[in-house]
Amino acid sequence: MKKYGEWSLQVRYIVFAVTLLAAAAAFWYVRTVLKPLIIAAFIAYVIHPAVNFLIYRTRLSRKFAVNLVYFVGLAIFLGVPATLAPLFFDEFARVIRDVLDSINQLITTLETPNLLPGLPVDFSQLANRLSQFRSTFLTSLPDQLLKLLSQTSLTALWLLLILVAVYYFLAKWPNLRNGFISAFPQKYNAELNELYLRVRRIWMGYLRGQLLLMLIVGVVFTVAWSVIGLPGALVLGVIAGFLTLIPDVGPTIAAALAIIVAVLEGSNWWPLLPNYLVAVIVFAVYLLMMGIKNFILRPLIMGRSVHMHEALVLISIILATVLWGILGALLVVPVLASLIVILDYLRRRILGMQPFPQAEPFVSDEPPVSSAEQIAAIKSKISMRKKEGRKG
Repeated sequence: MKKYGEWSLQVRYIVFAVTLLAAAAAFWYVRTVLKPLIIAAFIAYVIHPAVNFLIYRTRLSRKFAVNLVYFVGLAIFLGVPATLAPLFFDEFARVIRDVLDSINQLITTLETPNLLPGLPVDFSQLANRLSQFRSTFLTSLPDQLLKLLSQTSLTALWLLLILVAVYYFLAKWPNLRNGFISAFPQKYNAELNELYLRVRRIWMGYLRGQLLLMLIVGVVFTVAWSVIGLPGALVLGVIAGFLTLIPDVGPTIAAALAIIVAVLEGSNWWPLLPNYLVAVIVFAVYLLMMGIKNFILRPLIMGRSVHMHEALVLISIILATVLWGILGALLVVPVLASLIVILDYLRRRILGMQPFPQAEPFVSDEPPVSSAEQIAAIKSKISMRKKEGRKG
């Protein structure tokens, strides 16, 4: 058998650098494709605990468990919007008609001469502006929305890519994980598996934090809409809690639904209040609740879930929202916490230390040691040294 020589250290470094640059260039070139793949990976991560539950509790094969969870989730994902879409569009068209009627009444009132007796004020120009606004924007809004939906064939392709990728990640994740770990020398497999378990612990903690946040938001909004007297308060609260998983857009959709219900139905408890005033109250409550959730509740829960300070979580979410939008705000907390663990592992390996600390590598909020305890510790050390000196 022909014997091949080993690469020198310099050749290895050069090949590694060239490979790293080529990989970075390839990722940059296909960066538009990475976003749906990241979304698919996150969806698979969210529903993967259900697959594990079926495997370990019911002794089903992985293939059967993946098929069951995937197709049941797909049926819910496609069935719920298909059921609610006609109702939503009917209600949306009704709201548009009500808004147009209100604007028509306002224009007619403003065009009335001597609207304010004794005051030489002419509102005809304002009426003309409102008329132009009505004709150019509101009247054509439903048609524009339908045209926008009809032109999103590319979105359907991305959706198909996400669905296929979700199934692949669910079915092949153990093979992908084991293949990555086994690609390194066997002596490093144990510590790489430990690194994976630590990162996995972060993501599972983040998932539990998201579920807790969704539960709290759902309960709070259900109570708030019930107090206001909105019809269907329970359904609206459940929708608000579920859509909390999507930063910014999800709560906005939930608030828009609640405002539409307020405009159309008003309040069950205060029937004398005009519907538009009920909608204003709903909007004000939504702003207050979202402020509490985004600046207090979410940083606190997410920080506790991944062992990061609440201020760091808040800053990270704000910056990720500005730089990368909704997806960045959704993933920045577990990604940052995972990077801390990975970089700490690399630092320790580079410095020749043990690969992992005894405790988690995060700064925890430990209670400060009091002055009396510090003095007692110093005295104990001094007495121990005196005893050792006497023995010597």
